[in-house]
Amino acid sequence: MDYVKHLSKDKVLRKLIKKQGEMELEGKKNAYMHLCFSILSQQLSVKVAKVIRDRFLALYDGKFPAPQGLLDTPVTALRAIGFSNAKASYIHNIATFAMMHGIDDKKLSKMSNEEIIEYLTQIKGVGRWTTEMLLMFTLKREDVFAVDDLGIQMAMVGLYGLDNSNKKKLKAEMMAIAAQWSPYRTYACMYLWRWKE
Repeated sequence: MDYVKHLSKDKVLRKLIKKQGEMELEGKKNAYMHLCFSILSQQLSVKVAKVIRDRFLALYDGKFPAPQGLLDTPVTALRAIGFSNAKASYIHNIATFAMMHGIDDKKLSKMSNEEIIEYLTQIKGVGRWTTEMLLMFTLKREDVFAVDDLGIQMAMVGLYGLDNSNKKKLKAEMMAIAAQWSPYRTYACMYLWRWKE
């Protein structure tokens, strides 16, 4: 794997790669669906998110709804299966955006990472972090660095001895270190998350 040789130039990552072994990025189809699921599972344990996701799919006979089908589902129905008011309104926002502008895999595949971030963060409720997770784990983009992710921050404080008393300074230092990992920053993030776990 190309990334192993490149990331191994960083002695901290070299140790992590040796210990954890090689990793593979597995992309998924249907960015629109995964963006909705990402909103659904935010700030929930994996177990709780799965329960709500299963209830959600049960509303549509086990199939993910097209944007119009989702918009036809009242907020009260989503609230009844465990959505917060905010999340119910956010996934309606995603469905509206998908109908008006499109969130299909083919369209996104022609855009750069930053273009996708700019495009999707127009949707109220979809932030940069959510879009970065979509880039990494759905669209299989190899060079994404989630500087705002708490797990990444904690891992880099622990492994690189960074000072986290000043968030702005911390992020600048993280970005400087991560610049050397390009074009494989997604893999680096995966090693950092796994180390933290």
